[in-house]
Amino acid sequence: MTYLSDLEIARQAKPLPIEKVAEKRGLTAAQIECFGHNKAKIPFDVLEKVSDNPDGKLVLVTAISPTPAGEGKTTTSIGLADALNRIGKKTTVCLREPSLGPCFGIKGGAAGGGYAQVVPMEDINLHFTGDFHAITTAHNLLSAMLDNHLHFGNALRLDVRKFTWNHVLDLNDRSLRKITAGLGGTPNGYPRETGFDITVASEVMAVFCLSRSVFDLKERLGRMIVGYTAENEPVTASQLNGHGAMAVLLKEALKPNLVQTLEGNPAFVHGGPFANIAHGCNSVLATKFSLKLSEYTVTEAGFGADLGAEKFLDIKCRHAGLKPNAVVVVATVRALKYHGGIDLKDLQTPNWKALAEGFANLKKHIENVRLYGVPVVVAINTFPTDTEEEIRLITDLCGELGVKAAKADHWARGGAGAEELAHLVVEAAERHDGTRFRFLYPDEMPLWEKVETVARRIYGADHILADKKTREKFEHLEKLGFGNLPVCIAKTQYSLSADPSLRCVPKNFDVPVRDVKVSAGAGFVVVLTGEIMTMPGLSRSPAAERIDIDEYGQTAGLF
Repeated sequence: MTYLSDLEIARQAKPLPIEKVAEKRGLTAAQIECFGHNKAKIPFDVLEKVSDNPDGKLVLVTAISPTPAGEGKTTTSIGLADALNRIGKKTTVCLREPSLGPCFGIKGGAAGGGYAQVVPMEDINLHFTGDFHAITTAHNLLSAMLDNHLHFGNALRLDVRKFTWNHVLDLNDRSLRKITAGLGGTPNGYPRETGFDITVASEVMAVFCLSRSVFDLKERLGRMIVGYTAENEPVTASQLNGHGAMAVLLKEALKPNLVQTLEGNPAFVHGGPFANIAHGCNSVLATKFSLKLSEYTVTEAGFGADLGAEKFLDIKCRHAGLKPNAVVVVATVRALKYHGGIDLKDLQTPNWKALAEGFANLKKHIENVRLYGVPVVVAINTFPTDTEEEIRLITDLCGELGVKAAKADHWARGGAGAEELAHLVVEAAERHDGTRFRFLYPDEMPLWEKVETVARRIYGADHILADKKTREKFEHLEKLGFGNLPVCIAKTQYSLSADPSLRCVPKNFDVPVRDVKVSAGAGFVVVLTGEIMTMPGLSRSPAAERIDIDEYGQTAGLF
């Protein structure tokens, strides 16, 4: 059977004028700021007008530990939102904006897939409404002001060896990870080692996505730490007088973006923090606005439940006062067999033993979500090679845990393929008003114990390990007053452990903590484990080699 590419499907769609999409949530044409015919931003005064509306139900979509076989979390989020609308629930999906780095790297696009996509797919995957460019520029403005302050005398007595603020670029480029700047003599600044991170790893992105207003944005930007003095006292963006200009650059970008699914249902696509180094969720503004306009809001968190869901629940919900009513964990037959030890080339062959063994990974993620007091539903995202017997085995194993599971083929059939899942989600969410929701750890718990709690209870680790210098950094952050912040643990997405080669549910392992730093503006402490990089590199054969444009201006290669 021949299948259309995601881009071909998106091109065949007949999207509604964006004004018609806005009308579905009670917004008039005068209440949106259009970007052409099929994109819009929501002004701040409209956000304020609906602030007294009651909140609808909040559904988080997460997944098992990612594999090369694919899980389809974004696709499931979109398909579920379309399905909920089909069964009569006024639903909006809230997603992150794709980063150009992964689009031209491995992923080739991140706007859903098949018949569960958000459109205009090309725009969303590329420059969209310019939000990422604004974030990149705001970050690099502060970088320039930092070097300028050093050049003109360093009145704040910053220690050049203790700068914590890099430059950023929204592309993958390993050659920029470590560079030397300021060469060429006195007119060109003070020579120092620095580097680039990818834009989605910038603290500005995390601040952007956790801010509730322009004023909150400016205050958070001002709290960001750019470096330390020789006495280890932090120096902030507000001390450089950079936060006001940064907020000016970001004020238009902060307005949530409205687009639509292939079925014409509203979608907010806004913000996109790295799910390793930051919290990996779309903006608080978009999520809270959707809750005020919709009966149901479906949103996703990056990677598996050990990373994305944990950070959504312990960081985003803590900062924004959110209480999810249900969590959907996405799994596939292929991915579970991979966790059961099967090679990629053999995943199309039925293997009950490997499927049952790989189910342990799904079971662990279900158990993790239940720690927060939120009901769980499993979505079995199907592939054409899946058999009914394999799907029934997963459903039966979920049933033994007291969890309902539904086969979902939204990729092939759109919302119609996820209606069974939608009914299960409604059943779970209507029983849960959020009062049983709880965080994994309290604010007052010491930072080291917070990390230990996540590592042991969520990852299944025996211990966390760090050298004396790193332990002293934890103590220093406590002394500076950051002990009450939640922790954002950066580790590999491919394993519950910090070792990406360990599939399924590793046993008898420790988590090595190699560094810790504070994102004071965002409001969390970043804990680095393993070999997490904040500037990815391109693969041997990146998607950029296949992305092209023809003589008629049509893009090819996005998928």
